[in-house]
Amino acid sequence: MITVSAFSHVPDIAKGLVRDLRVRWALEEARLPYKVRLLAQGDQDEPEYRALQPFGQVPIFEENGLVLFESGAIVLHIAERSEVLLPTEPTARANAVQWLVAALNSVEPSVWNVFVINNIYPKEEWARLRLPSAIEFMNKKLNALAKRIGNKAFLDGDRFTAGDLMMATVLRFHSDTSKLDPRLVGYLDRCTSRPAFKRALDAQLADFRSAAA
Repeated sequence: MITVSAFSHVPDIAKGLVRDLRVRWALEEARLPYKVRLLAQGDQDEPEYRALQPFGQVPIFEENGLVLFESGAIVLHIAERSEVLLPTEPTARANAVQWLVAALNSVEPSVWNVFVINNIYPKEEWARLRLPSAIEFMNKKLNALAKRIGNKAFLDGDRFTAGDLMMATVLRFHSDTSKLDPRLVGYLDRCTSRPAFKRALDAQLADFRSAAA
């Protein structure tokens, strides 16, 4: 059985956004059963957990002695087991991997930077000064993404892939996704309207509710 680690409690602003959601979503798309290993505050710093995840983050993926950390690596590993997430045709497959990496390397850093400034350091003077340029840089990335998507349903056309899964989770870090370029609003809605996403999100939120009870 696959086990995925997740936090039992996070600030309200992070609920529905913690990166184990990506792994849950991929597992739901691939129809692979899994269970969750919930971490209480401080568990991520225990030697046992650090031996599996050196940075003390979530998620980790465990299956039959295999342990993986980093959500991108985990999603790619899952995607390799599901044609829903990775096409078998070599060019389409390479493009899907390309977009997964682009989501993490080219888009997420700028979106996450604004998220952190707004939600972790909103009262800091340096953050107030940094925010306008951070937003400008983020918008350049998002504008380029919107232009590339254009009128397509997904990043590479009509087919949803692991690249779209990762890109959608990145876009959800935006403070108000309704104010994104209309092409990105439509794209994000198509991705997050998928039943597998809804199951993954419901599962993560249910774990938070259960831990708080």
